[in-house]
Amino acid sequence: MLSENIKNQLVAVVGKDRFVDEIEILFCYSYDSFLEESLPEVVLFPQTTEEVSAILKIASAEAIPVTARGAGTSVCGAPIPVKNGIVLCFSKMNKIIEINTRDRYAIVQPGVINGDLQRALAPFGFFFPPDPGSMEFSTLGGNVALNAGGPRCLKYGVTVDYVLGMQVVLASGKIIRFGSRNIKDVSGYKLSALFCGSEGTLGMVTEIILRVIPAPETTQTLLVTFDDLDNTAQAVSDIIGSGILPVSMELMDKMTLNAIEDSVPLGLPREAEGSLLIEVDGIKEACDRERERIVAKVQKHGAVSVQQAQSSEDRDRLWAARRAAYGVFAKIAPDILSEDVTVPVSRVPQMIKKINAITSHYKLKSGVLAHAGDGNMHPLICADRNNSEEWERVEKAFREIFAAAAELNGTLSGEHGIGLAKAPFMPLIMDDDTQDFMKVIKEAVDPGQILNPGKFV
Repeated sequence: MLSENIKNQLVAVVGKDRFVDEIEILFCYSYDSFLEESLPEVVLFPQTTEEVSAILKIASAEAIPVTARGAGTSVCGAPIPVKNGIVLCFSKMNKIIEINTRDRYAIVQPGVINGDLQRALAPFGFFFPPDPGSMEFSTLGGNVALNAGGPRCLKYGVTVDYVLGMQVVLASGKIIRFGSRNIKDVSGYKLSALFCGSEGTLGMVTEIILRVIPAPETTQTLLVTFDDLDNTAQAVSDIIGSGILPVSMELMDKMTLNAIEDSVPLGLPREAEGSLLIEVDGIKEACDRERERIVAKVQKHGAVSVQQAQSSEDRDRLWAARRAAYGVFAKIAPDILSEDVTVPVSRVPQMIKKINAITSHYKLKSGVLAHAGDGNMHPLICADRNNSEEWERVEKAFREIFAAAAELNGTLSGEHGIGLAKAPFMPLIMDDDTQDFMKVIKEAVDPGQILNPGKFV
């Protein structure tokens, strides 16, 4: 328990209006979209880097755990304060400090919503490529912490590919800066790559310099359906293997399509065993050629129908279906587990077969959703964790899915992160010496182990 003296010190930093210890409010910061919960002792809402520094100096001196939080949209348990202590919520550090399209960067605070940055960039004809499914409410600090991806990251890459620099507060309270406003900068270690994806275990990010790029001239969107899920997966492998690089290539199986259509009638093809939502962008002539090559490829693999969006409304309808998937699955059962194992694209057909075989063996309600073009699988399992027998089957299934991904030269996470959900499975993809090396880095910057303790390192 935090003493009254420590609480008074924290109030002196942020003021009473940004200090919360009422139990009913603390519960709101005890969970994310994963299934575990743990209550913090206080929640603080800093507004400046100096306040974050002062808080961490107190926490370090008193050995108080500190967990960073943005909008709480994580699905892996990353912002859950498993050791209680302080939650630092960055929602009030939400300023877009600068947009500079001439030099192609934006400087933001960690509490800026991804979608808000997209809207701020649009009038300039620019955009920020990473587009997680939660982009309308997830924060850029959280995107950095989890190295978020999204559908269009097939072509454009994930968050780390757009981080030019950061300002970070270390556990000691020391404020450091690294990187710069320059697109090309090889001065010293690439520390942004170390902190991006570190899930708040190395420091608190208080300012981010992001690379932004011009919006494409044209976007073309296709919905392709198949009467065989294996043909769907084989088409993905063939398209990518032939050198075609769409913006995105989203796979949905029959259960996913029907779950969406049951909840949000959009005219999706209920009879399809598999579908691909494919998007290309760029100069119109290049898009036309790329679209034609894709159509030829999917037809070669037995596509039943190829539907092209004829308007922005059509395109929005198709993407509304894709982005609705998680929400509609949540209506099928009390609990939903969504993972994101990733395998080489050539192994996508094998991985989908393995997922279906495993979930079928354990008699589970499941669907497959995937950023298939980069091998990022999202198996979704619906169950009730209050049913202990069913939940045991769910846990066994995911253990086998993780092992299957590792056997196919895959990895545990493509964009969701490790957090609590997959920490026990790290040995599947990382040997002891490598894990020990991560611990050496952690010890160097957080010797008191106060930053997001209890997670993957």
